[in-house]
Amino acid sequence: MPLIWILFLILLFPFLIFVFFIQAATFSFAKLGLSPQMAVFVFSLSLIGSVINIPISRKKFIIHEEEQQFFPFLFYYPPRVQEQIIAVNIGGAVIPVILSLYLLPRAPLLPTIIATIIVTIVAKALAKPVPGVGISLPAFIPPLVAAAAAILLSPSDAAPVAYISGVLGTLIGADLLNLPHFKDLNSHAISIGGAGIFDGIFLVGVVAALLA
Repeated sequence: MPLIWILFLILLFPFLIFVFFIQAATFSFAKLGLSPQMAVFVFSLSLIGSVINIPISRKKFIIHEEEQQFFPFLFYYPPRVQEQIIAVNIGGAVIPVILSLYLLPRAPLLPTIIATIIVTIVAKALAKPVPGVGISLPAFIPPLVAAAAAILLSPSDAAPVAYISGVLGTLIGADLLNLPHFKDLNSHAISIGGAGIFDGIFLVGVVAALLA
């Protein structure tokens, strides 16, 4: 094979991955009950929203305080204060939660609550606060746990149960229950549903669609 074709395939590969990503996402949303047009719209909105964060809180905390050893009455060493912004990601939190509320009437309440609790516990156990990065969570685990719980608890309505429990359980377990640890991340901005969580939320939709 000529070298030019090899280079062409290498350059084409990321594009093919992106196309597959789009097809998988729109297929997932469509299988969850959205029209094809609405599925494309929701996916596009989620993709654009993944880079949009809405600040909801600003906190200041002391990160270092100088020891005043010599003549504290003559010299004052002010503590170093850092401001941290807590935001909500549109694509990784707001839109998935809205879609979960849309699907809620189609899902039996008790199995959905139990499945959400299960995913929350697993997400909390696996989520790791990483200084300078945010919350790290294995992307494949919450969707698989949500799917397994949905199949066991509500086989006839597994898809909406899996999606709702996967989204809410991941956000609650990985982000909300780790709010007290946010100040230890040494990050100026922390996004709920943002980096580290968005991939898992997306895969929840894909796995839920496979159950439909």
